[in-house]
Amino acid sequence: MTIRKVGAGHGWTWLVQAVNVGRGNPRAVYGAIAIVALLALLPSVLQLVLQVALGLDAQAQLAVIGATSLLSILVYPLLIGGVMRVIDAVERGGPARAADVFSTFSADAGAGRLVGFGMLMGALYIVTFYALVSLFGEGVPEWYLEVMTLSQEMSAQGGSPATPPEMPMPPAGIGPLMALGLLVGIYFATVYAIGLAQVALGGRPVMAAFRDGLAGALKNALPVLVVAAIAMAGGFALMLVFGIVVLMITVVASLVHPALAGLLVLPLYMALLLVLYIVMFGVMYAMWRDICAPQDTGAVGPASPPGQIEL
Repeated sequence: MTIRKVGAGHGWTWLVQAVNVGRGNPRAVYGAIAIVALLALLPSVLQLVLQVALGLDAQAQLAVIGATSLLSILVYPLLIGGVMRVIDAVERGGPARAADVFSTFSADAGAGRLVGFGMLMGALYIVTFYALVSLFGEGVPEWYLEVMTLSQEMSAQGGSPATPPEMPMPPAGIGPLMALGLLVGIYFATVYAIGLAQVALGGRPVMAAFRDGLAGALKNALPVLVVAAIAMAGGFALMLVFGIVVLMITVVASLVHPALAGLLVLPLYMALLLVLYIVMFGVMYAMWRDICAPQDTGAVGPASPPGQIEL
C-alpha cells in the first residue's frame, strides 16, 4: 500500500472538494450524513435527560459522559465507515442510498475491523489524554470538577441565582496544555480519518490501517495544518454569523412568545450541524483519496476476511 505525500495546496483543495461532495447523488450522501448527525446528538440528549430527571452530581455526570463516550467508540466507526462507502459509491458513479450508511453493521461488511479500529483509536486517545494531563495539566482535573459542580448548583437555582458563585481561576498551565492538546488532536484526527477510510474503503486490517494513518498524517502534516487552519478560521466566522442571526431571531420572536424563538432557531442549528458534518466527511474522503486510494480504480473492496478484527 503506497502512502503518497501531497503539497500544502491540497489542504484548500480538500475543502473545495468537501463542499462539492455528493453532487452526483445528494439525496444519498446528504441523507446518510444527516442520519449520522442526528444519531450523534443522542449521547448529549441522554446526558441532559438523565441530568434533569435524576439530578446527577458532577461525578455522576462524568460517569455518564464516560459511558456514552464508550458507546460512541463502538458505534461511530460503523456509521462513519458507512458514510465513507456511500460517498465513495456516489463519487465513482455507482448506486447508493442514504440507508446504506447502516450497511457496515453487518459482519460480512467488515464490522469487526471497523469496531476494532475504533477501539484502538479510542484507547490511544484515552492514554494520550491521561499522559498530557499528568505531565502538563497539574490541577486541571480538580478545576474542571469544581467548575462542573458550580455549574450544577447554578442550574439547580434556575440558572440565575441572586448571588452567582465566583468561578475558580483556571490553572496556570492550562494554556500550553490546550495548545499541545490541539496539535495532538489534529494529528490523531488525521490518523483516524485516513485509517478508518483504509478499513472501510481499502479493506485493510486494523493494524495495517493504523500504520497507514500514522504514516499518512506524518507525510502530509503541512496540508493537514493548512486545512485545519482554514477550517478553524472559517468555522469561527460561521459561528459568529450564526450567533448574530440567532440573537436577532431570539429578540424578535420573544416579542411574540418565548417558545417561538426555540422553534425558529432549532432548524437553523440542525442545518448548521449538517453543513459541518458534510464538510468534515467530505474532507475525510478527499484526504484518503489523495493519500491512499489506488490511482487506477479509486477504491477497492475488502481484502481480508469480513467481520474479523485483524491485527
